[in-house]
Amino acid sequence: MSPHADPRLIVALDLPTRAKAEALVERLGDAVCFYKIGLQLLASDGMGLARELKAGGKHVFLDWKLHDIGATVERAAAAIAETGVGDLLTVHAEPQVLASAVKGAGGSGLRILGVTVLTSLSAADLREIGYELSPRELVERRVRQAADAGAAGVVASPHEASLARRIGGPGFLAVTPGVRPAGSAPDDQARVATPEFALAEGATHLVVGRPVTGAPHPRAAAEAIVREMASAAARAA
Repeated sequence: MSPHADPRLIVALDLPTRAKAEALVERLGDAVCFYKIGLQLLASDGMGLARELKAGGKHVFLDWKLHDIGATVERAAAAIAETGVGDLLTVHAEPQVLASAVKGAGGSGLRILGVTVLTSLSAADLREIGYELSPRELVERRVRQAADAGAAGVVASPHEASLARRIGGPGFLAVTPGVRPAGSAPDDQARVATPEFALAEGATHLVVGRPVTGAPHPRAAAEAIVREMASAAARAA
């Protein structure tokens, strides 16, 4: 692994085509070692890109948020695990879905993450959907369900990372989207935070998209985030 890369930083390849994603990976070089492939690229040969990244020594986060009946999720997780191209896979953090995904992944290296509450959703959004719980209350319930199902961790906003780690324990993953370097625009995220805040709250991985992918100089942007993470760790020590 390159000394420039920090495996806690996951760059989201939220781009329209595999070719554009490959070009960005080339520009980032050894500054990044972990990438997220989401639904947009899933429809544009996301599995092929995942294979390419793994062959190049990178880690791959398959952020596909599986959500279906248990038998279907189990078979899908098993099929993905068999390919060997993913390190992390997201499913919706509901008990049946979580348990089925964990069973499907079996003893492979594919680790299951439960998606708690999307970082684009506010308390008002949850009320409109029909939830009476606050975002934090709903996250807490889903973290407990993920831990009970044997999932490796959860996806939650930086504001709930400490809650996830407290419930899940020291080895439980708290993967936090909605991370924006100081001074960045929140875009369409409702619950955002800086890398320093997320790490201080217990995040194990930071998912960063547009501050890197939309930057004029993506490698420099990624390196700046890594430096911010290192500075946060030094201040916490």
